[in-house]
Amino acid sequence: MGELVRLEVADGVATIRLDRPKMNALNIQVQDEIAEAAREADARDDVAAVVVYGGERVFAAGADIKEMAEMDYQDMAARSKALQASLTAVAQISKPTVAAITGYALGGGCELALCTDIRIAADDAKLGQPEILLGIIPGAGGTQRLSRLVGPAKAKDIIFTGRFVDADEALAIGLVDRLVPAAEVYDAALAWAGQFVGAASLALRAAKDSVDKGLDVDLTTGLEIERMSFAALFATEDQKTGMRSFIENGPGKATFEGR
Repeated sequence: MGELVRLEVADGVATIRLDRPKMNALNIQVQDEIAEAAREADARDDVAAVVVYGGERVFAAGADIKEMAEMDYQDMAARSKALQASLTAVAQISKPTVAAITGYALGGGCELALCTDIRIAADDAKLGQPEILLGIIPGAGGTQRLSRLVGPAKAKDIIFTGRFVDADEALAIGLVDRLVPAAEVYDAALAWAGQFVGAASLALRAAKDSVDKGLDVDLTTGLEIERMSFAALFATEDQKTGMRSFIENGPGKATFEGR
């Protein structure tokens, strides 16, 4: 277990919990511990889905500026690959993932939220990529994941201005997927993740992989990725179980084993 990032598992759902008061600034230690927690959550058989959470007050307010301020080009050229890789480890979790966003998700915090499959936010949360105000740009995936999520024009507006996006606008443009009162954010994320406990884990993995890989290729190639994954699932016990259960008992009653 990390010192500043914990992996907590209960009832088939893992929580990657950031705990670096006061604002969960993503220093090098936090970055490395996020990657470690993500890899463990992905590998564990007792984890069906993952919540990324920063606590009741703040998700993550960005990188540790004091740490970065002393770095020169050579320092960041050496570190930037590990920085990107630490958050990409969350994006590469093969199970359903959800960010539970309270308070601020800014800079690296917003980039971390962008790595999950969906984002549930407090109705008073604020998100953004304010790096331009420091004379830099997002460096942990913000220019790429944000533009893929909300479109290039909206992403450029957010990145060029460095402004904070309030919760209502974030929902309207698709930056977040649901708003709930701040006190309900974590429970809502747990409920979303919990629905996948006992679900067809191999099919979920194939669905996520097909969507994610398909976004980076042309339609013809994406359809081939889908076709191959679809066909491969017919070699699993879960496919036989699911279809047999549908015929005998109707939809939604199968018990899957992940084989």
